[in-house]
Amino acid sequence: MARTIQVLHGPNLNTLGTREPSIYGTTTLADIDAAIVARAATHDITADTLQTNHEGVMVDAIHAALAARVDGVVINAGAWTHYSYAVRDALALLSCPIIEIHISNIHKREEFRHMSVISAVCRGQIAGLGWYGYLLAVDYLAMTFAETPGN
Repeated sequence: MARTIQVLHGPNLNTLGTREPSIYGTTTLADIDAAIVARAATHDITADTLQTNHEGVMVDAIHAALAARVDGVVINAGAWTHYSYAVRDALALLSCPIIEIHISNIHKREEFRHMSVISAVCRGQIAGLGWYGYLLAVDYLAMTFAETPGN
């Protein structure tokens, strides 16, 4: 059975490749999305990706994932991770597994980045492994789907 996941990228992630390369690397978001789609396909998973700099658009995308009954969500909420209760509450509506991603290790950075308001509604968090964290999230979801057929 083919599964579908939604991959959501928050504010400023469209600037990957040029934004603070010492922290975020030089890989572009387009390259990351292509790698995600390719990795998902190896697991018979369809991955849809979306990046937005607008909080309401992110909330609407999460609502659309709910309506579409996606099988899993991978989210890098960017700065919204630390303060957006709107994004957190939208994620809480989902019953599918949600994996929180951070390219950098937020726990080794500025104090304000240590707190995640979305973690409590996510299955897990991958931080500090660069953009490869997205691929690990896809692999984890594939493993989860294999263990729970039909869910």
